Amino acid sequence: MRNRSVTVIFGSLVLWGLITYFLISDQPVSKEQDTARVSNQISKLERRVKQEIALNQELFQNIKEDKQHKKKIDTVNGNTGGQHKDTNHVNQDKILLEKEEKDIENNNINAHEVQTDPVHLSETSHNVPIKGKLPNGSPIIAVLVFSCNRITVQRCLDQLIKYRPNVEQFPIVVSEDCQHRQTAEVIARYGNQIMHIQQPDQSDIEVPPKEKKFKGYFKIARHYGWALNHAFFELGYDTVIIVEDDLDIAPDFFEYFLGTYPLLVSDNSLWCVSAWNDNGKAGLVDENAVDVLYRTDFFPGLGWMLTRQLWTELSPKWPKSYWDDWIRQPEQRRNRACIRPEISRTRTFGKTGVSNGMFYERHLKYIKLNTEFVHFTKMNLTYLSKDNYDINFVNQVYQSTVVSFSELKNGKVMAPGAVRIPYYSRQAYKTTAKQFGLMDDFRSGVPRTGYRGVVTFFYKGRRVHLAPSANWNGYDITWS
Repeated sequence: MRNRSVTVIFGSLVLWGLITYFLISDQPVSKEQDTARVSNQISKLERRVKQEIALNQELFQNIKEDKQHKKKIDTVNGNTGGQHKDTNHVNQDKILLEKEEKDIENNNINAHEVQTDPVHLSETSHNVPIKGKLPNGSPIIAVLVFSCNRITVQRCLDQLIKYRPNVEQFPIVVSEDCQHRQTAEVIARYGNQIMHIQQPDQSDIEVPPKEKKFKGYFKIARHYGWALNHAFFELGYDTVIIVEDDLDIAPDFFEYFLGTYPLLVSDNSLWCVSAWNDNGKAGLVDENAVDVLYRTDFFPGLGWMLTRQLWTELSPKWPKSYWDDWIRQPEQRRNRACIRPEISRTRTFGKTGVSNGMFYERHLKYIKLNTEFVHFTKMNLTYLSKDNYDINFVNQVYQSTVVSFSELKNGKVMAPGAVRIPYYSRQAYKTTAKQFGLMDDFRSGVPRTGYRGVVTFFYKGRRVHLAPSANWNGYDITWS
């Protein structure tokens, strides 16, 4: 049977060669004759392809019947005590039969010229099993570290390895861009403690003239797209935590993601879990609330977890630059939220980079990194599911006492508990945010850490909600 299949394939190749030769032959014929000749050749080719499809289908059916017949014979031999074929030979035959079936199926697909989405092609063209669970049922969550030209990636990797509770559960993949020799040497020293991959496309990127000074953002987007495709569709991971090479992590970094994982995969209104609080500066967080988590409409980044399902959605339309602002657009967010902590589980030490230190001196270097280990996997986090969270959150915010910034600053608020400072315009929000030292910018109309327009933080021992009116009906993208 295998010889027949090889003969058919060889004959097909010869036929294709002859057709190609006649098609490209330089013959002195008129335009009309040439058109007719090409049309005739195409018709013949179509008929031949149909014949090949029919023949392949027949071969496929014969192989299946032979395989079924062989199973019956083996069963009879087993029941009557007859001689058995050597196990290794049986397995080899099985592998060969399966390979022939797969080859024939692939030939049929090629003959039909099926068009496949690039992302799904990458996913299905490699027989990589999805790495989703350990034998005990716990999730496998890969840590994907993005690196370029910072030898300080060592600081990040040292912490990841130090705090990693389980090598099999949290494999570390370092994706290197930029071809920076010193950085590559640092990464190589970790040997089999990590997996080292390198972004192969180092070609120059065409950038619009007005954005030439932002070329770095284009390279970062290209790197992210390639590395995430590789992690999900080549390496086969089902869940990934993204870490950049300039991040410190908290001792309970892995516990945080492991504890929130069930929420991410069960609540369709969530699309990420982030270790970062954009307004998590010392003085703006409750240092006694190390176990408190929130929902946020603002994509935080800086240490965040996503699933293969989300990447399959985003990958086909991945942008050429500014991926983090792109992902915050309504078309991508689709009213989904992320989980974020009261106190950050990551902190950036990268003052220099493509952003040239934007926000670093005013905000980022003051972010408080958690130091107390919280056992999130032992906590009941169902309060973060949308149905539970929204009702409680709205009640807490709009039943709190309304105050002004000056009253709060000067200690003139006598009522106990949380307070609310209303805002009704973009400028009113920005003015109040600056007074508190919050990050005051918007992305696609969403303020940093905002949920339903509300930004929650801590100030002088009191929970504060910077909130729009109670009849808030969505974000205004023009506020960006």
